[in-house]
Amino acid sequence: MPHRLPGLLLLLWPLLLLLLLLSPAAPAAPGPLAGPGSRRLGTRGPGGSPGRRPAPAAPTGAPYSGAGQPGGTRGAGVCKSRPLDLVFIIDSSRSVRPLEFTKVKTFVSRIIDTLDIGAVDTRVALVNYASTVKIEFHLQTHLDKQSLKQAVARITPLSTGTMSGLAIQTAMEKAFTVEAGARGPSSNIPKVAIIVTDGRPQDQVNEVAARARAAGIELYAVGVDRADMESLKMMASEPLDEHVFYVETYGVIEKLSSRFQETFCAINKCALNTHGCGHICVNDRSGSYHCECYEGYTLNEDRKTCSAQDQCAVGTHGCEHVCVSDRAGSYHCECYEGYTLNQDKKTCSVRDKCALGSHGCQHICVSDGAASYHCDCYTGFTLNEDKRTCSAIEEARRLISTEDACGCEATVAFQEKVSSYLQRLNTKIDDILEKLQANEYGQIHR
Repeated sequence: MPHRLPGLLLLLWPLLLLLLLLSPAAPAAPGPLAGPGSRRLGTRGPGGSPGRRPAPAAPTGAPYSGAGQPGGTRGAGVCKSRPLDLVFIIDSSRSVRPLEFTKVKTFVSRIIDTLDIGAVDTRVALVNYASTVKIEFHLQTHLDKQSLKQAVARITPLSTGTMSGLAIQTAMEKAFTVEAGARGPSSNIPKVAIIVTDGRPQDQVNEVAARARAAGIELYAVGVDRADMESLKMMASEPLDEHVFYVETYGVIEKLSSRFQETFCAINKCALNTHGCGHICVNDRSGSYHCECYEGYTLNEDRKTCSAQDQCAVGTHGCEHVCVSDRAGSYHCECYEGYTLNQDKKTCSVRDKCALGSHGCQHICVSDGAASYHCDCYTGFTLNEDKRTCSAIEEARRLISTEDACGCEATVAFQEKVSSYLQRLNTKIDDILEKLQANEYGQIHR
């Protein structure tokens, strides 16, 4: 049996080697803090109070989906980088060795991987400095992630002194300008600078950093190895414990990329379901949110909850005649009597003019169609010449009889008056004739 063992090991050796390659590496232990007002990462130096372990870096090109440990409250799709005008200010003085400078460029590329790069998202510029300052590329130069990382990879060190103040001033006056690609004040896009150095500045940084902060630039200071902590604090924005970082060596600077990823993350509060919106949560670009309501509802004064809106009272219903409110903020249109609702469910058309009450018929209105009609009278009445009013038939007869009687009486009276006059006239004529005859007789006998 023992003489078969070497052969068995030869057979199992490839499997053992594969298992060793697939085994996960042990996680690195968290490093101590450098002191108040800064964050420290690394393996060397005296021990101190335990610091918060930085969130692990996400794989290159992968979205950030946790809060530093599995099962964190920031789930996938919760964190999205805020739009920034971001300028890296990188120390490439003589003290930074070529391999260490490569580590700095990897650190910058890792941060770029965590950002949403684009014209309306984050724009990135890089200022390379030593005793001289060189703007490697402006904010408007590279607006996609691939070309941006390629530009970072091509940067070479300047290998002279450490003029940190001059570098900050150059970034403020030449990199953070609208002409160089920065967004204006009305855009509300934050201006952020990350300074990486491993030495003590050879010029004054206090005053120029104060001017940069007063101009609205948020300054982060990352110190490596021999970096002067007091100078880092002079450069950085308040609060210092969120803007000053320190690492023991360039070998661990890449771990800070995940910290900046978390810093620049705009939490999707709508995805967290802690927004409190009654209906709809809308994410804003700044990482904040606002609430909106479904159609037919209005946002209450608390800017969270919604109430059913009376569309009829608002006056936006579009009903031609009558708006009737239904529950849950809806409504429907109706028409006046004599009209019918059209297919658009808004406007109305005449259905029966007699029903409108404006026909003017004294007795009866008879519809001849949708838009015409005629008048009629009750039994015992007749329609007058105006085609609207009515008169009783017996009354008409009575009026006619009265008129006839009146006519006859007048005629009789006239006839009697003429006859009497004629009689009196005849009498006078007889008297005159008698007198004439008498006069004639007298003359004859004279």
